[in-house]
Amino acid sequence: MRFYIVIPAHNEEDSIGLTLESLINQTHLPIKIVVVNDNSSDDTQAIVENFENKFKWISSIDISSSNEHIPGAKVINAFYKGFETLDYNYDIICKFDADIILPSNYLETLAKLFSENKNVGIAGGLAYVKKNNDWVYENISNKNHVRGPFKAYRKACFKDIGGLKNSIGWDTVDTLLAKYHDWEIKTDHSLKVKHLKPTGKTYNNASKYLQGEALYKMRYGIIIATISALKMGYKKRSFSVFYNYIIGYFKGKERLVTKEQGRFIRKLRWKGILSKLS
Repeated sequence: MRFYIVIPAHNEEDSIGLTLESLINQTHLPIKIVVVNDNSSDDTQAIVENFENKFKWISSIDISSSNEHIPGAKVINAFYKGFETLDYNYDIICKFDADIILPSNYLETLAKLFSENKNVGIAGGLAYVKKNNDWVYENISNKNHVRGPFKAYRKACFKDIGGLKNSIGWDTVDTLLAKYHDWEIKTDHSLKVKHLKPTGKTYNNASKYLQGEALYKMRYGIIIATISALKMGYKKRSFSVFYNYIIGYFKGKERLVTKEQGRFIRKLRWKGILSKLS
């Protein structure tokens, strides 16, 4: 099974080498890796070039966008700059972050999962972060959700969902649209991915409303959006997180999904909410 991987990177000198090292040591090697060096001011590019010189299937490109690390458009725009350099002879396209360490059997396990179940459209492992010298599960989403830093998409699924949305919420709406098109989402709990930078660590203050705005863009509706905001506020033990979600929701303007897709998403979310109450 042919894996192509795109890795957006911005000032990742402390981690990009570890990420690439974990990829060259895979038991099932990818066919192509392209690193998109997005306006880095550190030694990210030099580290990547060292790998390029040793492995012909690793390449890189330089782009210049903003220095701000705001979730959403920046990383997906970088992803597509890399994606555009690739051909279409892949079976699986992956969007990986430059701050992860994959277990050596990551791609092999995903290849088996995709091969054995033709209905699987998106697959991945689980994120773990370092806490007090231990690697613990990064508990910001349920274990059935494939996280944005290490997602793998079957080609047909990637096409059905229209690729990745260059907006906050891209790594939730992709799975929702995959389900809309009758694809399955699978996480393999044995695949423990080390996430070197906990989610949100490098976000700036301007991004605090964006998660709530994403709920508007995905047509959650105010009731489900409020429930989601309460859940995240509780997880973070922070009223301000809840408040920012709600304010962000009402700041929303554009939509990422059609009205029909929105009805499907709300029905799916209500099903999940009610199943936990029963």
